[in-house]
Amino acid sequence: MQRPPSPAGAGRPPLVSVILPVHNAEPWLDECLGSVLQQDFEGVMELSVFNDASKDKSMTIIEKWKPKLEGSGTLVVIGGHESPSPRGVGYSKNQAIRQSSGFYLCFLDADDVMMPQRVRLQLEAAAGHPSSIIGCQVRRDPPDSTGRYTRWINQLAPDQLLTQVFTSNGPTVIMPTWFCSRAWFSHVGEFDEGGQGVPEDLLFFYEHLRKGGGVFRVDQSLLLYRYHPHAATHSVLETTIWTHRVRFLEERVLQGWASFTIWNAGKQGRRLYRSLTAASRSKVAAFCDVDENKIRKGVYCYEDAQERPKPRVPILHFQAAQPPFIICVKLDLTGGEFEDNLRSLHLQEGRDFLHFS
Repeated sequence: MQRPPSPAGAGRPPLVSVILPVHNAEPWLDECLGSVLQQDFEGVMELSVFNDASKDKSMTIIEKWKPKLEGSGTLVVIGGHESPSPRGVGYSKNQAIRQSSGFYLCFLDADDVMMPQRVRLQLEAAAGHPSSIIGCQVRRDPPDSTGRYTRWINQLAPDQLLTQVFTSNGPTVIMPTWFCSRAWFSHVGEFDEGGQGVPEDLLFFYEHLRKGGGVFRVDQSLLLYRYHPHAATHSVLETTIWTHRVRFLEERVLQGWASFTIWNAGKQGRRLYRSLTAASRSKVAAFCDVDENKIRKGVYCYEDAQERPKPRVPILHFQAAQPPFIICVKLDLTGGEFEDNLRSLHLQEGRDFLHFS
């Protein structure tokens, strides 16, 4: 139900709707809602909250903040359900979007905190990139959690926001920082509503890319991104993410390559090879590595293949292998050795190699 707008917003439709799904968010909601109130954006803003069967005091906190927000000129729309079980993040986001009316959508998780300039700066970026998902840099709480992941989020170069979409880290701009036009969201389609265990943000991101969408990041830290054991992301199995990533890699890249090399003859490289369809496996010209023991073996035989004869793939030193490469070596873990080896080949990311690990 939408409450009457304050005089500051009377008769004026909101330009930006902050989309806030809520499920048992009591420990974080005060700080989260306070950050909505503190936005320095001067246009009409709307907060669209959807309560997904919370059993704690989340609704009490939301009701407490409603008059404060409305008094500042922020329109407030609240929906929800009280079923015995939550219906999931994808469903909640879709419902919050359906009940909102802003021209732009600013996504926010109930356990995160926006910096005061977030809406203003991302709106400026979105106006110049109408078919893009706009993200931003973040700072992590606790500060020492997921250090490699946080560096990756914040340090990707602009072109890598598209070339590194196949990595295990997920979308190159993380969901709690997303900002886009309602028109573009409608063009891509709604979030998957499969519920717990479904990576709805990754699936939407892939569909966004299929439809020609861009990715842009505001290079300022505009969100405090919390890490805690109850976060919804922990409900998604790594194997589920892996399967989606492999299929998307095949669809977007491998289908158009005549042959390629898997960089890593170890566990991750072999896992990728085994996960490929037979058609994609037939394009693997070689594995490459720096490990002399693996190279000395000379060949990897895939015993579980249905093909006859069994596929036998050469294992080469990386300097003897031919691009393009699918790289299954994690960045930032070898003291710079891997990165130095890759640079020594003078290749172009996106054309001669792609990161998958």
